[in-house]
Amino acid sequence: MSNSKHTPESIELTSRPPFPAPALNVTPAATTPDLPEAGLANNSSEPNPSLLHPVDGGFHAWAFLGASFLIEAIVWGFPDAFGVFLDAYLTDPAYTSHPHASSLLPLIGPIASGIVYCVAPFLSPLINRYPNYRRTAMYVGLLLCWASLFAASYTTNVVILLALQGVVYAFGAALLYFPSLSYLAEWFINLRGFANGVLFAGTGVGGVVLPLTISKLLSMYGPNVTVRILSVGIVVLLLPLMPFVKGRIPVGHVAGHVQPVSRGSSNSVKSWMGSYFFWMLLVANTIQSFAYFVPILWLPTFASTLNLDSTTSSATLAMFHTGSVIGRLTMGYLSDSSLKQCFILASSTLLATSVTIFVLWGVFSTNLAGLFSFCIIYGLLAGGWPSLWSGFGKGLTLNDPTLSMTLFGILLFTRGIGNIASTPLSAALTGFSSASPTTSFSTNSSSSSSQMSAKLGFNIAGGRFASTILYAGTCFAGAGMIVLFGWGREVYYHHRHRQSAGAASENVM
Repeated sequence: MSNSKHTPESIELTSRPPFPAPALNVTPAATTPDLPEAGLANNSSEPNPSLLHPVDGGFHAWAFLGASFLIEAIVWGFPDAFGVFLDAYLTDPAYTSHPHASSLLPLIGPIASGIVYCVAPFLSPLINRYPNYRRTAMYVGLLLCWASLFAASYTTNVVILLALQGVVYAFGAALLYFPSLSYLAEWFINLRGFANGVLFAGTGVGGVVLPLTISKLLSMYGPNVTVRILSVGIVVLLLPLMPFVKGRIPVGHVAGHVQPVSRGSSNSVKSWMGSYFFWMLLVANTIQSFAYFVPILWLPTFASTLNLDSTTSSATLAMFHTGSVIGRLTMGYLSDSSLKQCFILASSTLLATSVTIFVLWGVFSTNLAGLFSFCIIYGLLAGGWPSLWSGFGKGLTLNDPTLSMTLFGILLFTRGIGNIASTPLSAALTGFSSASPTTSFSTNSSSSSSQMSAKLGFNIAGGRFASTILYAGTCFAGAGMIVLFGWGREVYYHHRHRQSAGAASENVM
């Protein structure tokens, strides 16, 4: 009888049938989890895999997904809705009277979301090494989110506001978000793409609901009280759901102390550096990110040049987020089938997004109907890209939860670079001040009539958006071509491998 001891995760893994090899010629490194197998606090008994909650379904899996969905909606929806706050700040003398207010206030939203994106590759290794602290980190993150917003509600100093509502909130949001994301791979395996789609759809729902809620509160109470109400609301909404955000597989302890875990060796991650498949995914993701945030940033301003009121201008973002919810759910569901399906979805949606930008935004967005059509279709096509990450990642991570989290961290980091860099870049292309990209410029009667008589979206505002439209469309086309090239290379080497295998078989005969 064997005397070897096993961790709960090793027992769980051995109870499952082995995963099939990737359908295409992706060459990941071996990813055998490096789990310490001795020194568990309770050596007298080993957990029975049948007592673990089921994967891909059941109350606990769906409760986890629902709670994580709401965390996603708040963490990302709040920075996305900052444009509503910005309008209030820039029209309130209590804020604008401070030095550099016009240049600092618009940075709060992009800094908040950008920091959350960019800390991912630095926070993920800590989460992987000390998984026992994940839930503690989430409670600390929730506390920081509440404290930063609550304190921000008592100041009108722009620098302090940037530090609290931008920087401190971002670190709290990161501590709240990434541990919850790390649990996803434990609860969902065969339906992981769909689960990712549901999770990422939370961003779209938050982008629809929060701006409407914040706008209503601002009209009733003003900026300070609104931020205070939101700080309390975040705690009231999330605190009861925190017990449902937990791991499915128990984590071992050693002598009463937390046991550092190094699942997914560093050698596996280093092997990605030599994988063209990894670089294809990373480069395509980066280029997509440099274009993705540009229409989101400029749609309200573009709408204002069509002589639309502020409510209708803000509705462009609601239309976009509505489309993105559908896109993320659909892409996540479809990406579960095969790697080939992911290539088809990625290349087709990226190239279709490029056409949508050139045609619907660049040509037909001279009226409300054309602009709303672009917003919905753009959200539907471009918004679903993150839901494909798990489908592509299976070829690199082989369903190892730690490697999945590491890959997500890298992809989020490059997405954050695009989020931050695209703001000044697109501002330079449009000729607007990067200090206030979301604010409308005034239009007199003659300029309004010229906007209405423009025959192309490229010509709106005297053609100031033409370069931005060309830039965004070209980036999406480039990302699509990179994915197509990667797919072609996969098919070619897969075909050569089959030919070599056939020739070897004939030689044996």
